[in-house]
Amino acid sequence: MHVDPLYSLAGVLVGLLVGLTGVGGGSLMTPLLVLVFGFHPATAVGTDLLYASGTKAVGTAVHGWRGSVDWRVVRRLATGSVPATTATLLFLSAAHRGTQDTGHLISAILGVTLILTAIALFFRTRIVHAAGQRFARLDARAIAALTIVLGAVLGVLVSLTSVGAGALGMTALLVLYPGAPVARLVGSDIAHAVPLTFIAGIGHWTMGSVDPGLLVALLLGSIPGIVIGSLIATRVSERVLVPILATVLAIVGIRLLS
Repeated sequence: MHVDPLYSLAGVLVGLLVGLTGVGGGSLMTPLLVLVFGFHPATAVGTDLLYASGTKAVGTAVHGWRGSVDWRVVRRLATGSVPATTATLLFLSAAHRGTQDTGHLISAILGVTLILTAIALFFRTRIVHAAGQRFARLDARAIAALTIVLGAVLGVLVSLTSVGAGALGMTALLVLYPGAPVARLVGSDIAHAVPLTFIAGIGHWTMGSVDPGLLVALLLGSIPGIVIGSLIATRVSERVLVPILATVLAIVGIRLLS
């Protein structure tokens, strides 16, 4: 198993940005692996999913210890995401056995998801304010049902692209639960991402779309990158970083669709 230091450097840069902005690594790492390093989209997605599962497990442990996880929300999300993830993996497996190249499909959905992520990042405050007032009128059963639907949508998106559980999922949770503490929603989103990315990652592994050497290299770089980014996050203005990051994601998304 060969570990390329360039991949570790990419891990450092992505980890640094994740630590600074809180945006999921899949939004950054997967397109980087596809567009810069030339990996097949399926390999980039599969490797990034297992990478995300490991890193978010650590985050879940921290949030769980601090009591900032709403396990009721996690259960609702998982009720929708686990079946949706399983169905999506079965579809990808069938396409793989049928010798169909899913690379173009994954790239297209990844491009659209990145553009939606950019919109969610740039206009999150406005979206939450406008939609939150409407959803606040719904009863508990309707909110529970919508949370399950959200989980199903995230299950499909994450299985296909490794993107969606971060910025998109968090924005939707802020809309559905406007009165909940933000820290608990962040912890719940991270906790839900662990089984979601692990199941999807194992599914990609069985299809042969995970590169072990790449996985190790990314972890070696991203762990110190996340630590450094988290430590200096308070010194960097989010008002500057988030618009820049959203713009980059939108450009990359358009590039993947072209």
